[in-house]
Amino acid sequence: MNIGEPWPDLDEAEARVLGMQTKLHQWATDDPKRRFDDLYNLVYDPAFLVVAWHRVRGNRGSRSAGVDGVAPRSVVFGAAELLGGLRDDLKARTFTPLPVRERMIPKTGGKLRRLGIPTARDRVVQAALKLVLEPIFEADFRPCSHGFRPGRRAQDAIAEIRHLTSVRYEWVLEGDIAACFDEIDHTALMDRVRRRVGDKRVSGLVKAFLKAGVLSEDGIERGTDTGTPQGGILSPLLANIALAVLDDHFAEVWEGEMATTWERKKRRNHGHPNYRLIRYADDFVVVIHGERADAEALRQETAAVLATVGLRLSETKTTIVHVDEGFDFLGWRIQRHRKRGTAKHFVYTYPSKTSLGKVKAKVKALSRQGRNEPLSEMLHRLNPVLRGWTNYFRHGVSKATFGYLRAYVWARVVNWLRHKHPRANWKWLRRHYLPGWWPTEGDVSLFDPNAVPITWARYRGQITDTTPWKPTALT
Repeated sequence: MNIGEPWPDLDEAEARVLGMQTKLHQWATDDPKRRFDDLYNLVYDPAFLVVAWHRVRGNRGSRSAGVDGVAPRSVVFGAAELLGGLRDDLKARTFTPLPVRERMIPKTGGKLRRLGIPTARDRVVQAALKLVLEPIFEADFRPCSHGFRPGRRAQDAIAEIRHLTSVRYEWVLEGDIAACFDEIDHTALMDRVRRRVGDKRVSGLVKAFLKAGVLSEDGIERGTDTGTPQGGILSPLLANIALAVLDDHFAEVWEGEMATTWERKKRRNHGHPNYRLIRYADDFVVVIHGERADAEALRQETAAVLATVGLRLSETKTTIVHVDEGFDFLGWRIQRHRKRGTAKHFVYTYPSKTSLGKVKAKVKALSRQGRNEPLSEMLHRLNPVLRGWTNYFRHGVSKATFGYLRAYVWARVVNWLRHKHPRANWKWLRRHYLPGWWPTEGDVSLFDPNAVPITWARYRGQITDTTPWKPTALT
């Protein structure tokens, strides 16, 4: 994208932003106590604004408008004017974020989740802020945190859990934080932001977004005294900053009292537990080498740590289980079973029943009857769903599930074809739509879940830096 002078084109802007982010990350890594006092000029730097706009307009939410009614995807010819006005307002310090537009999204179990949609202008500024702040705070985040971080993924968290539960960390505290994005204490969050950011203009801008308010679906505007609206570009980073209090607590204990094999063995000989935290955004588990009573004590300890940032554990959803009972985490079922044909037991990870039920519901909705359309159009809708789901779960014991899904989606599509052509016999259907008994029209074929190869996600250990801004000697 090129939006004209004085703005750089996208390639030039991305190169400049990456170079500056690398410097910020290295400075933050070299000096863990450094506070950055001159960051605000980067927020309205043309290169940062161009990259921010490109990301805002290119993400999935670009079709949704905020309270101003302007969707980023609809801005075709006015990008230069939008960015120019934003830059002028930021330089003059007259920029004020508008309330987010609230939408209630259905959740599993019939409950609703609040989603906040900022305006296009606010999204660009949030994206620019994230470009500036993320390299700094990534230097402080712990390896146990995997969610919404560059170079990390849910499969890393699952692989770590599988590794630890296979080496006697058999009790599991599965934590659920109640209304995490709605209840984060602003004072505690801003205190953690200011530990690294000494520029009051930047911290003031972050606070302005936290206090911007919400316009509900019934048209009532209300203030936001706690939380960070889920749906904002900056919200996942702010949530990670707040939840780092939990990471720090467990990491300090691990590095101080359980740092070596000898120290961990000594603790067990004295009846003390060893434990590790694995967190993905607001979902986390604590795996424990000890007894159930140790897990109960850690539950209370975890609740006390979260209370310092205004958060609380859900009483009903926070559970303690043994790995032999199994538990669901990030869509996976994790459980220890006896290997068929042997007396040995191993920890297996495979898609949970809930996850399978969700993808089946999507397939059912996309293949419902009554749509008078070519088969190829339906396949174009189905294939991305099947491809994305199977790619997520291909790093586990998923072959049998993929085979079941293959049979299910085949039956749904064939049933759709038979209703579309009620007078056609099997011979006609096979000749027109089922070569080799597989649904195909033209050059479009139904995606085959069972053809996805199973590849184990390798446990990468306590990786400390997966960012694209790895510190190197500055010259």
